[in-house]
Amino acid sequence: MYVRDARNRDEAWLLDHIEAMGLDETAFRSRDYVIAVDEESNTRAGFGRIRVHSGDDGEVCELTSIGVLDGWERQGVGAHVVERLVDSAEAEGFDHVYSLTSSHDYLTQFGFEGVASEDLPEVLQERLESKRESLDPEAVPMRIDTERFRMPERLRERFKVAAEAQPEPEPEESAEDFGIDPDEATYKYDTS
Repeated sequence: MYVRDARNRDEAWLLDHIEAMGLDETAFRSRDYVIAVDEESNTRAGFGRIRVHSGDDGEVCELTSIGVLDGWERQGVGAHVVERLVDSAEAEGFDHVYSLTSSHDYLTQFGFEGVASEDLPEVLQERLESKRESLDPEAVPMRIDTERFRMPERLRERFKVAAEAQPEPEPEESAEDFGIDPDEATYKYDTS
């Protein structure tokens, strides 16, 4: 399992999953996303985005649209997507990163802390209001200083061995399931 930058060819896949999960696709640009990929099957398992906002306070970095696909939950996929996003933000010169989400309990394990709405940069105050109206009524502003991000070891280990949950095998159907007695039935193309 690894996390890579999204490519142009990932755009349709991202938009399909963002819509299916009810995530924020405002000002969509595939180059803002990272994608978690299973090395063995090349299956995409999760994704997330950095969104940079420009305002009177300068540029502000937000993590948004973080999603993990069914079958990949609880394996550290989301954690590694968040880690890659925070690392990317730090590499781009951001000292801290914000997230506006109702999944605030999840983010606290990495060092994110709650922020009062009035303490947000103005551009994020407007974004929070818009997000609460359209996507996530319970969104809470969170913030982390990029150098304070910490990956819990249990999530790092889960990610190393992550594998897509395999669906239960379908039971094999027999002639009896359809009310056919295989000893008495004749078939149009019987070769015996």
